[in-house]
Amino acid sequence: MKNRIKQKKSIFKTMGGDFSQKNVDCSKGIYALTARDVFKQVNGKFKGQLEVFCTFFEIYCGKVYDLLNNKKKLRVLEDHKNQVQVVDLREQILTSVEDVLSCIQYGMNIRTSGTTSANAHSSRSHAVFQIILRNKTKKEHGKISLIDLAGSERGKDTSSSDRITRMEGAEINKSLLALKECIRALGRRDAHVPFRGSTLTKVLRDSFIGEHSKVCMIAMISPGNSDVEHTLNTLRYADRVKELGTDEVNVKENTEEEEEYRMKYSDGNEEDEEEEYDGEDDVSHAMNDLQETLAELQDMEEQVLESHGDLIRDNHKWTNEYERIYEETIKVVDYDREEYATRLDNVINHNMNMLINLQKKLAIFKEGLLKEEKISKTIQNPKFRKN
Repeated sequence: MKNRIKQKKSIFKTMGGDFSQKNVDCSKGIYALTARDVFKQVNGKFKGQLEVFCTFFEIYCGKVYDLLNNKKKLRVLEDHKNQVQVVDLREQILTSVEDVLSCIQYGMNIRTSGTTSANAHSSRSHAVFQIILRNKTKKEHGKISLIDLAGSERGKDTSSSDRITRMEGAEINKSLLALKECIRALGRRDAHVPFRGSTLTKVLRDSFIGEHSKVCMIAMISPGNSDVEHTLNTLRYADRVKELGTDEVNVKENTEEEEEYRMKYSDGNEEDEEEEYDGEDDVSHAMNDLQETLAELQDMEEQVLESHGDLIRDNHKWTNEYERIYEETIKVVDYDREEYATRLDNVINHNMNMLINLQKKLAIFKEGLLKEEKISKTIQNPKFRKN
């Protein structure tokens, strides 16, 4: 059965179920259809040999959240075997198709969504639902990864949105571009495949180069004339999967620093690169500046939050040290004043250094916010678009 398993990557809007009614009917989606096939095999040919588990998480703005554990924030790390692991991801044991539907419904209800110019209820994250088969010794026998990709967005469609929507769109486009680059590299049998280009491609690495792995992409397109441009871009994107071969691929990966440099400074001159922008060159340059600024903002935000958290955790320790120095001093009449001053000065200097470091990062972050706002207002200006 392991050889028959297909990892499915989808930008199919009805991945989770039937959206024809107000409430999603999860019993009709691709998740449910896959689960029925899995349990048919497990309860038939492999009866008594395998156990079924599932995981469900989303990738939102480059960060991973567990949809089966109250959207707990998770870390994506590589182990000593260079295998990517989503740390602390909850695995739920399954005994029936109904269990699968219950997990899907729970996760879909808390998955991040929002309103865009295209949809009133648009997915703002990539959702990854995995069905894992294990034998009696808990060794993995096979895995099916079903990925519901958020749709790419053109800069001109999101430039008039609020900052959060613009940042979401920029991260979605970045991850889809990274995925396309991986598919392109695999299709060309390149020595280097840029899986470190985004969180999405990191977690999908084994789906492309794992033993016996297979890939299927389902693209949802519209028959409407007004959506011709979107339809063509979607078909071009999905068509790249046909370039993937079945031969074993030896992958050489760059370091994260090299990958970041490559993604940032790639000229992007592809023979069939889909155009995300139209209009005059000035508008296109401004759109590119906006996308780059939004990506930088996300990195700045992560650094500020990390330093802020470090300060909070460190302050608990040093507050106790302040109290200890004070208590030890007032209990002794003839205390060592030089030692007291040195100890207190060390604590103050440490706190000041952390505060100054956080303040510098915060200042850069604020400058980035102002820059992003300025570019967005420029693009929204009708005179600028007309010129």
